[in-house]
Amino acid sequence: MILYVPLCLTECRAQTDSVQQPGGDVTAAEGDSVTLGCHFNSSLSNYYLFWYKQEGNNRPTFILNRFKTGTGTTAEEFKERFSSSLDSVSRSVPLTIHNLHVSDSAVYYCALQPTVTGNSKTLYKNLHSRDKTIL
Repeated sequence: MILYVPLCLTECRAQTDSVQQPGGDVTAAEGDSVTLGCHFNSSLSNYYLFWYKQEGNNRPTFILNRFKTGTGTTAEEFKERFSSSLDSVSRSVPLTIHNLHVSDSAVYYCALQPTVTGNSKTLYKNLHSRDKTIL
């Protein structure tokens, strides 16, 4: 499970923004289809959901994104077999992988954006060293 944890910089409001993915491994046979669940909460009226694939210790690879309005985008290498649609009513954005390949074995992450609130310049102004000098 990945949680959205806001960074409060100048002002904060009550946040309930999060994503929840069912835990555990999913096992399927090569050639099958599988759907990975993702439910979300967002206090914003316009939100963006993302799916990433992470193999081993490599950095996560962008698969696709979906918006509350519009269709979103899917990375070229995933367009043929990976699909998702955002359901605002059930607050879900499941990822379906068709015609599974052995190379699809990985960790899949669902993420909600925005993940930082406030003004990033304020963050840097608030960084101090031990002798109280601004970094």
